[in-house]
Amino acid sequence: MNYITIINNQTIALSTIPEIDYDTFFELNTGFMIDHAERHCVNYFGYKTGDKIKLICCIADDDKHEIYVSSCLYDNTSVITAFTSKLLCFEKYEREIHENFGINYEGHPWLKPVRYPFNRFDQLKTIANYPFYSIESEELHEVGVGPIHAGVIEPGHFRFICNGEQILHLEIQLGYQHRGIEQLFLEKKKLLQKVSLAENIAGDTVVGHTTAFSHIWESICGFEISGDIAFARTLALELERIAIHTGDLSAVCTDVAYQLGSSVFGRLRTPVINFMQEWCGNRLSKGLIRPGSNQFPFDKALADKLKLVLDEFEPDFNEMCKQLFKLPSASSRFERTGVVSYEDVLSVNTVGMAARMSGLNRDIRTSHPYLCYPELQHQPIIKHHGDVYSRVQIRKSEVQQSIKYIRKLLENIPELNNQYNELKTPQADSFAIALVEAWRGEICHCAITGKKGELLLYKIKDPSFHNWMALALSVRNNEISDFPICNKSFNLSYCGHDL
Repeated sequence: MNYITIINNQTIALSTIPEIDYDTFFELNTGFMIDHAERHCVNYFGYKTGDKIKLICCIADDDKHEIYVSSCLYDNTSVITAFTSKLLCFEKYEREIHENFGINYEGHPWLKPVRYPFNRFDQLKTIANYPFYSIESEELHEVGVGPIHAGVIEPGHFRFICNGEQILHLEIQLGYQHRGIEQLFLEKKKLLQKVSLAENIAGDTVVGHTTAFSHIWESICGFEISGDIAFARTLALELERIAIHTGDLSAVCTDVAYQLGSSVFGRLRTPVINFMQEWCGNRLSKGLIRPGSNQFPFDKALADKLKLVLDEFEPDFNEMCKQLFKLPSASSRFERTGVVSYEDVLSVNTVGMAARMSGLNRDIRTSHPYLCYPELQHQPIIKHHGDVYSRVQIRKSEVQQSIKYIRKLLENIPELNNQYNELKTPQADSFAIALVEAWRGEICHCAITGKKGELLLYKIKDPSFHNWMALALSVRNNEISDFPICNKSFNLSYCGHDL
């Protein structure tokens, strides 16, 4: 067998991952996905081992709830054929591998830098001389936006090629803010330090990324979570989804100059995040999730408070959505604006809402289930038009769905487990993977441990890693004035991408 089959949140011995030659590795992993929309690459990365580079590829089968893992040891001397020559969805993974290790790929359309990390292979490549795509024409012009933006927004550069007001091409270049988080996971020795890093991968996805890290750490330590921990994490994930989706609906209304919607949705987000502060002391949920424990038990008093918050939130939210979606001026900006086809979201490997907007069913809660989602019998919200309207409709429907899930969870609050087992020393020479469906989409964390259980590699993939390309595709043939509404309807992460 050229690969090993595992499931979400599983740890295996590193030696059990088959090590195959590159040609076999290439045919295996591209073959997994050609004509198989139910499969997608959840992670593909490399790391140094001696004077060679080990490549590890993880392909998820969403129908069978399995992940196929294979590896290749490459000496970095020969030219190798890029996976991207067969499947575009690998282009960013291979750009990152090339940037980090200098692997010479053949058949890749553009081996441009992705992140400009401090430890990149070629230090001569700087963000100041990034090779933007350009078209020579007297009829076309370029518009540059960023990296410094007018509002409170993180740095990123957007280069538009336009014919008058019409956008022909958009290239998005990030890489302006590195914290070196993946390397810090290896350098920081205390568990609390590692958890704090996870909480700061992306500020709007604290619960999502910290849950992924906790699942990784518990897996490599052989720790089985109890019902109260699973309950608290599921509840927090859905509350984070409600808060961010509601805030984004406010932002979308702002961009179509609908002041009432902007104000009401903005107000509605506040009691949700205020509840998180009452629960754990922080409105962004920092401090709530810790591997192997439940340090902020959820009791009946908190349940009563949350029910009251939802009872006041739900009718106002539904009424505001009703007003928004019957407003002709809003509908005219939402419908058929920023369309991305099913074929395009499949080809660039989008995840989460950016896949479901065009009919591609990507949702880890059902495809690779975890926590309380099997008992909730989660059904993904799927739209088919791939436009701003579909993205906004998904946000509305997911908020309503999350409220339903939370009410169901509150019907049976598990008792606090007062006898948690101690976290053991992480297993040595192991590989672990954790997938979590955060509000933006699929998060993937991978870890490799050494001979003493220490982290040799910690690999993070935020959903924005895939979805920025979908935003670039969405604005083609739209007017440049449509860019803000397209951008807000995705709401992708700069820091989650740059790490």
